[in-house]
Amino acid sequence: MKTLIPAVAAGLLSTTLALAAQAEDARCATVKLGDPGWSDIAVTNGVARLLLDGLGYRAETQTLAVPIIFAGLQKGQVDAFLGNWMPAQQSNYDRFVASGEVERLAENLTGTEYTLAVPRYAYEAGVKTFADLDSHAERFKHTLYGIAAGSPANVSIQEMIRSNEFGLGDWKLVESSEQAMLVQVGRAVKRNEFVVFLGWTPHPMNVQYDLVYLKGGERYFGESGSVNTLARKGYAQQCPNVGRLLANLQFTQGMENSVMDQVLSGKASNEAAVKAWIKANPAALEAWLNGVTTREGGNGLAAVKAKL
Repeated sequence: MKTLIPAVAAGLLSTTLALAAQAEDARCATVKLGDPGWSDIAVTNGVARLLLDGLGYRAETQTLAVPIIFAGLQKGQVDAFLGNWMPAQQSNYDRFVASGEVERLAENLTGTEYTLAVPRYAYEAGVKTFADLDSHAERFKHTLYGIAAGSPANVSIQEMIRSNEFGLGDWKLVESSEQAMLVQVGRAVKRNEFVVFLGWTPHPMNVQYDLVYLKGGERYFGESGSVNTLARKGYAQQCPNVGRLLANLQFTQGMENSVMDQVLSGKASNEAAVKAWIKANPAALEAWLNGVTTREGGNGLAAVKAKL
């Protein structure tokens, strides 16, 4: 009887640990990714979705404004966000990440640029800095074109208008989706009209339009920046395999531009363009899956290759 009790206790402990492991695995089975509706994050989320699917996970994207994504990470309603553009999102970063409420897993892209841009013909006509805008206000119709309401870049523009920085106090900001903003840019360029809008790299707009980024707005938009991958607090500890994958995801401007161009030109869907790029760049796949297993603990690289 004395030997039976420890055996039963050990069995119960083993069962309890197994059930706990299963419960943890169940919580990690679905990965909730924040999506602000930007073309570049559609690409990086597309990569994450494709890899997670091959590894036996389910990826779920939630299209939300940037402030809502940060709040979702804080509350545990969003697991990860691959679009923390810095320094454009510095205020959100300071509030949630620097305070420890949200965790930074990795820097996934470097050498980015994000500020106001104009067509080259406007630049050559004398609009080379933020300070030059107001002297050409009539040609710009006192209008700046931004992206979705609530985005940090729009907040910066609104701050410039409120404080009459660069003489922009009587200008207005038109907020819309990225796609709607670029439609307006395309319309203005066809008519050779002046237009000032939010531009960034990487993005095919840099190939589609001969644009120039204005100098002088570094106080609001910073210098050359980067993009971080964020996760809800404790996520990498709770789901270490997914956490390792997300930390491994590093991209290049060439990669993102190539995939975005395929999608925005209508040549391929986002999923097809991502899959084609991965098939053509096996070294990237190996780096992304380094140390990563399937959900069941199998060979992650082999599983994803088989799925492709």
